[in-house]
Amino acid sequence: MSRPQAAPYQALFDSLAPLRERWPGGGWSWDGRFSCVSSSFNVELAHEARSAVHAAFAQEWTARSLAKAPSLVREVADNTGGVRPDQVLYCSDTVGGTIVFGLWWPWGDDTTISFRVGLAGFAAVREEFQLRDTFNALD
Repeated sequence: MSRPQAAPYQALFDSLAPLRERWPGGGWSWDGRFSCVSSSFNVELAHEARSAVHAAFAQEWTARSLAKAPSLVREVADNTGGVRPDQVLYCSDTVGGTIVFGLWWPWGDDTTISFRVGLAGFAAVREEFQLRDTFNALD
């Protein structure tokens, strides 16, 4: 008897398990502006948060390295307002023309940082609800 095949993008959502399990910040909410989930936290948790982020994302792009990024990653940066010197754009490997991205955004007040997680590429809109469910993101 053959096993049922997992959804084609399940590997992307499975890769987020370390982030969800280790996340030191509060809950996640839906950011309709960028169609992603978002969590804000105090800078005192930055080391723990970065550890969780690094466990889930294979690639890291900064304002200095973004020009060398794949076109889909540069498109994410363009669609979210660019990457400032204090920001980082994280992304997964591509699965079926789709990536998971993470946006590390310090607020500039030396107190708060936001981290957003979204999808880009072929299945971004179609898989949006699964992303929200993965993080139990509230509106």
